[in-house]
Amino acid sequence: MAGEDTETRDHWWWRPGWRPGRSFYTWHFLVDDQPELHEFVARIRSDLDKVAALDPIPSQWLHMTTQGVGFADEVSQEDLAAIGAAATERLANLGPIEVRLGSVLADAEGVHLPVRPVEAVAVVRQAVREAIGEVWGEGRVPESAEGFHPHVSLAYANTSGVPLAPIREALSRYADVVPLTLRRVALIDLNRDEGYRWRTVLTSSLGLPGS
Repeated sequence: MAGEDTETRDHWWWRPGWRPGRSFYTWHFLVDDQPELHEFVARIRSDLDKVAALDPIPSQWLHMTTQGVGFADEVSQEDLAAIGAAATERLANLGPIEVRLGSVLADAEGVHLPVRPVEAVAVVRQAVREAIGEVWGEGRVPESAEGFHPHVSLAYANTSGVPLAPIREALSRYADVVPLTLRRVALIDLNRDEGYRWRTVLTSSLGLPGS
């Protein structure tokens, strides 16, 4: 549970471009089909609920952030469909990937499970980035290709200045490493008015035709 952060920082500040009612197209791994992860989350949930500075994430909204596209009011439906098709074609050439989640980490903005190996997920992210570049050109691919740290968040900090040491101590017994087999990645329309909520636009399978 060690880390450089010593206290919480409110996760819910309005990042550049965001405002109430606005949504964002992005690619996420959704994890609703991962029973071992959900069993782990059910065990840790009681301890997360005890921390007033944390907002535990409901199970149906667990996810692994992968690659953004753009705000929905700035992306045409034609471009979105083209990006989805280009990504689906590339992802069909990949196979399902095996990763491990854990152990639990608490940092300034919340509690999460890091993903290892990073490279396994980065291959999928690169395929999506190439699809966006095919449609818009490499210069318009959002977000940096570097500094990718895939993870599944379990809770977000809702206030700043709360010491992290007691939170880390309370969660230190959760040393589990949870195996996942990732078979699909989703293009979603993400809104954050009431926490992160989304509508799935399309789902692309790894190694199989998109659905």
